[in-house]
Amino acid sequence: MRVQKAENVNKALEFITSRGVKLTNIGPEDIVDGDLKLMLGMIWTLILRFTIADISEEGLSAKEGLLLWCQRKTAPYDEVNVQDFTYSWTDGLALCALIHRHRPDLLDWHSLNLADRHGNTRLAFKVAEQHLGIPQLFEVEDLCDSKPPDERSVMTYIASFFHAFSSMDQAETVSRRVEKFAELMQTVWLSKNDYERRMRALLSEIHDMLEDWSTSNFSIMPTSQAPSPSTSRSPQPEISVALQTYYALKEHSAAFQLYKQTKKRDWVSEKSDLAMLFSNVQTKLKTYGLREYIPPPGLSIGDAEAEWTGLLAAEAQRSRGINAQIREVKENLRRKFATVANDFERRVRDITAEISALDGPLEEQQIAIESIQQHLEPLRAILDRITIAEDECRLANIEENDYTVFTREDLEFEYALVTGAVAKKFQFIDNQIVARNMTNLTPAQLEQFEGTFRYFDKDESNTLSVSEMSAALASLGIVYSDDDMNVIHDELVQAYGALTFEAFINLMVDITEDQTSSEQLRDAFRGIAGDKPFVTDLDLKVAMLPPGAIEYLREAMPLMRTNGTTNGHQLDEGARAYDYETWLDRVFD
Repeated sequence: MRVQKAENVNKALEFITSRGVKLTNIGPEDIVDGDLKLMLGMIWTLILRFTIADISEEGLSAKEGLLLWCQRKTAPYDEVNVQDFTYSWTDGLALCALIHRHRPDLLDWHSLNLADRHGNTRLAFKVAEQHLGIPQLFEVEDLCDSKPPDERSVMTYIASFFHAFSSMDQAETVSRRVEKFAELMQTVWLSKNDYERRMRALLSEIHDMLEDWSTSNFSIMPTSQAPSPSTSRSPQPEISVALQTYYALKEHSAAFQLYKQTKKRDWVSEKSDLAMLFSNVQTKLKTYGLREYIPPPGLSIGDAEAEWTGLLAAEAQRSRGINAQIREVKENLRRKFATVANDFERRVRDITAEISALDGPLEEQQIAIESIQQHLEPLRAILDRITIAEDECRLANIEENDYTVFTREDLEFEYALVTGAVAKKFQFIDNQIVARNMTNLTPAQLEQFEGTFRYFDKDESNTLSVSEMSAALASLGIVYSDDDMNVIHDELVQAYGALTFEAFINLMVDITEDQTSSEQLRDAFRGIAGDKPFVTDLDLKVAMLPPGAIEYLREAMPLMRTNGTTNGHQLDEGARAYDYETWLDRVFD
């Protein structure tokens, strides 16, 4: 019988050895003889091999792996702190935490009494045996009251929980794998849809812009109205077609610049984002070994690059087209201004030449100058056209013009000069006719009276006011009271309409015939000079001559050469002596 028992035990040991379990210092006889120590050692080896050794957690196995699994599962429970397989389990909370973590329906964690060590352990044993099929390997006291509990027994018991829950963990792992894959595919699907939607929108916007550019008319203003050409000078013309075209071109240019600063920059950012999104999708698919994403026809990155190349070419063409037409409009405006300005200057030059060429009888010259005056009126209308043309150039930001050297101000100045020249020439001829008809005056008198009239006609109106007439007569040595002067002036105005040159000459004829002679004037000057052969500034002022008459006499009479005395008459230092005798000789000779 012993031999048979030994053979039976030996077959069992051979099977255990064939499963890779290494048995040391134990044979069939030891088991047949009931060597408890060796048998317990062999049983622990079997438990360790078939129950604990296959436990693996994050690269750790057996004891370390089982401990790590326990720590991870009980981590959410603040009251549990698993550090070993002895004292960490004596309050039963760690066992209850393992059960609640995997099967929260089997016990109410929050209803546990944290101080009832035996009650918690007993509850865990009962739930594990009844609902999880884990047999109770030791008594409650063996776990709660032993100091310390048997580590191998606790490990064996906890290993049963690991195996019981491993199937649940595997199912959880499978679910997580499927969930993770589903999330991956969903994110890829969303990214692909987002890419296609945004790429389709981008290409559509670019296509619409190209279509709009291809049909746009630069001569039509896209948005705003053109400003008024001028607010300071007349006339106020309607905006010309050329200027309207210029404004339209500038609006198109401004709109094009705004597009480049806003919409195009948005497109550049979107194009870059789409390229990044496409790359991210491909990288994610490649990372998980999935099939490469191929966008629908017309939505690939290559399609976007081709469309973008066409956009850049269209931008360059549009910019060149707008700038070329702006230059053409400006050139036309320059030519327009130059044509009318050069023609105006030529006409003014011709009129000036006509004035210079006047000759012949005074009546013929008078007819000719009247004809010239008629030619001046059309020049006013041409000058208005020049103003309009210059306003158009200014509004078109034209600062230089190689087709002419004249500006509106230049031509207005020349027009004012020629207009004044014609008026003066007309007055001169008219006065010459008047002077010619005055046969009772000597040429010297006519020259003196004409020079006096011209001198005191400050505004060149060919008329004298009361004060101007008074000063002119005083310069000739003729002095009237204010009342008499007003009466004379009123009579002349009533007779001639104004104190014209003709009226002044006739007045001087009347005066010279009745009162004025060379000797009379010499006596008058001698009286002013105090019988000196000269007069001084002080003499003229003491005689109470009007300031205008004094100024005229100073300029008309020659100065005498002096060395402090003249003909025995002492001069104050710095005083000037005017030779009235010589001047009167010149005037009356």
